[in-house]
Amino acid sequence: MQIIQQIYKALYKEYGPQGWWPLIDYKGNNPTKTGSIKGYHPGDYNLPETQNQRFEICIGSILTQNTGWVNTERALTNLKKLHSLAPTPLMILQDDELKLAIKPTGYFNQKAKKIRGFTEFYITLNDRTPTREELLSIWGIGKETADSILLYAFKIPTFVIDAYTRRIFSNLGLIEKNAEYDKIKSLFENNLKPNLIVYQEYHALIVEHAKRHYSKKTEHILCPLYQKFVKWANFLII
Repeated sequence: MQIIQQIYKALYKEYGPQGWWPLIDYKGNNPTKTGSIKGYHPGDYNLPETQNQRFEICIGSILTQNTGWVNTERALTNLKKLHSLAPTPLMILQDDELKLAIKPTGYFNQKAKKIRGFTEFYITLNDRTPTREELLSIWGIGKETADSILLYAFKIPTFVIDAYTRRIFSNLGLIEKNAEYDKIKSLFENNLKPNLIVYQEYHALIVEHAKRHYSKKTEHILCPLYQKFVKWANFLII
């Protein structure tokens, strides 16, 4: 359906390249970002370039569950200061130190357990790319986190669906609010070529757009996409 492609083009024209996934030691930034502006690399799709950068993205994908990126960035910075933002050092980090470091992201007891479990798995990969099924078998790794890890850390074109995607596209009448994750994912993947850059940018653009235009008070009629694509409302319901 061309509407999926048209929305991507409209978002990209409005906001430009987003430079996801941010890395805390990367010097680039994007001044149009809402919230944190550190570590973004718009137009550079070579990252991650090192194993430590890849691992940082994986851990960031877990830490950002149910919280904003600014809090995740604080936690990652704390781990970096402890020289523990790498698999082996993180595994030998004391539990109380780990929990204190990631406390800004909330649910730190659960997230510490998730990080431990994932890191044990990560070490066994030996530079191999994991499958989605393998990631989903790890305690605490859901579909959104697994897809984020694959898309941004391992550069596998798999579309990430988050709460912002549901909010925007249900508002446009293209999906139902309670549509299953994989059905929404299929909507995008069936209407876009499996292009790594497009998948990364589209997801990041959705987040940026939602942060700017989707609060409980402003969503629906004030969304620029709604104004432009309202004629499509209720046309494609899944």
